[in-house]
Amino acid sequence: MTHGLHLLLLVGDTVPAPAPAALVDALHGVRITSASGRTNGFQLTFAVSPRSPLTGAVLPGGSLHPKARVVVAVVLSGRCHVLMDGVVTHQEMHVGRAPGSAFLFVTGEDLTALMDLVHVRRAYPGLPPQLRAAAVCAGYAQYGISPRTVAPVLTDQPNPVVDIPVQSATDLAYLRASAAEVGHVFHLEPGPAPGASTAYWGPQNRDGALQPALTCGCGAADNVEELTFSFDGLAGAGYGVERLEPPSTTASEVTAPEPGVLRRSLAAHPAQALRTGALTGQTSRSLTRTLLAGLGRELAADAVTARGTVDVLRYGHVLDAHGLVGVRGAGRAYDGRYFVAAVTHDLSRDAYRQHFTLVRDGLGADTQAVTP
Repeated sequence: MTHGLHLLLLVGDTVPAPAPAALVDALHGVRITSASGRTNGFQLTFAVSPRSPLTGAVLPGGSLHPKARVVVAVVLSGRCHVLMDGVVTHQEMHVGRAPGSAFLFVTGEDLTALMDLVHVRRAYPGLPPQLRAAAVCAGYAQYGISPRTVAPVLTDQPNPVVDIPVQSATDLAYLRASAAEVGHVFHLEPGPAPGASTAYWGPQNRDGALQPALTCGCGAADNVEELTFSFDGLAGAGYGVERLEPPSTTASEVTAPEPGVLRRSLAAHPAQALRTGALTGQTSRSLTRTLLAGLGRELAADAVTARGTVDVLRYGHVLDAHGLVGVRGAGRAYDGRYFVAAVTHDLSRDAYRQHFTLVRDGLGADTQAVTP
């Protein structure tokens, strides 16, 4: 890799080990996508030839067959950043006529792919949603996955005499559906050590320390290659539903709580919801579950989105998804703190760039200065 940056590649079955030297020597490029609330993916590109050890011994040995585990990490300034912990799902060989034009593309997804293989029917009598999520994730401890769940903002304790929650789906589908019902997200966060991951089931975390600021429009101090902003006034919407609570014979309208009860605003002037929608599929549901469902719909989109590219060596840091970062130099409307919604890592032997997507709920910085 480039000076000051080292890449680690581990492969194996349940427990990964350092990749064979032939595999590392043939590695031509790496692309990894990481996004909040979604399955992360990766693609490894290897240079091959008919006589290379990769095609002669490594590939037939099964190191990169489907379901093989792959861990990719980088060491920058003495700190290890785990970018991906997943499994191989697809191979593709491109054989060119010219020398040096043959490549093997290995594609895969993070360990949530293992959670989406088997349809399960399972009951959880008396368990609230966060404990159901923890119970599902506990079944993958052998892959180094540790669950971290957060209770919904409103209490929804099922009465086993009246209502028994039942899973009739794959584990991944159930975890995502149960998260969406209460305004939460579910995803895996690789690290902090290679071979370990955190299964996060909870609200988007918009608290905590800021990553090093992204700077634009400041001349020599700039550390981003490009940065564009958009403001979608129709992104947000409010939701409500009419409910009939026995013994009353008159329906009353119920509106979802404000998004601020679940996640803090990152803008000085949060965008107003210009549209209204109706909650559907809430028949026979409790009032608490209806309110949580409406809250989840309201949190589905942010009004302000920023997209850009950063050279990691110039930036001096690996920008992590699921965290906060500051922006400065873009003007009063768009400076301030953002949530890192998605990051794509592009690594080659002479460069490391990240393409990122930042979001927040409105215009204007909610802080006087952006640090660090």
